[in-house]
Amino acid sequence: MLAAIPDRFKAMILTDIETGLRWGELVALRPRHIDFLRRTLTVEETIVEISRKDSPTGERMLFKPYPKDDEPRTLRISQDLLDTLAARIATLGLARGDLLFPSRDVAGGTPLSRATFNTRYWRPAVAEAGIDFPLRMHDLRHAHASWLLAGGADLVAVMERMGHSQIMTTQKYLHTLPDADDKALAAFESIRGRSRRGST
Repeated sequence: MLAAIPDRFKAMILTDIETGLRWGELVALRPRHIDFLRRTLTVEETIVEISRKDSPTGERMLFKPYPKDDEPRTLRISQDLLDTLAARIATLGLARGDLLFPSRDVAGGTPLSRATFNTRYWRPAVAEAGIDFPLRMHDLRHAHASWLLAGGADLVAVMERMGHSQIMTTQKYLHTLPDADDKALAAFESIRGRSRRGST
């Protein structure tokens, strides 16, 4: 499936597979949120999309200083993902405060719209990959939590990584294993497996 996604979005998708971030958290990431020495990524802001008529400023993308429940969180990430993000930052010449995944691959770019991404890139890639059910970008988040729990990760640790305010929210992923998420997990294992073999 990654082969059907434009190159400029591959790092974003790999980031979401490994972190399970919400869409608004993902597209609000900036180079300053990455600590390359500690191998961590900190979620401290989110982007909310609203209609222009409902916006106090007329802008469709509103930045909120903290994500859900007003608590920033820090996640450990792999060296492979760090290398991917470092290469992206260097190639685009991104400053610490620039968006990591803007709507266009330029330094100082504007936020990426979820509707635009879904319509133009995600859904066509799902169709081209032959996935026969309506796989959503948000399913990356569900798959991430399910992978962690299926692998034996501590429930509280998964709750904190996902940014859930209540453990009951995290526990629902336990009830989906191994039945309801089989299709999604199989699809994402395919995506993840191909990326490991260098099929980008």
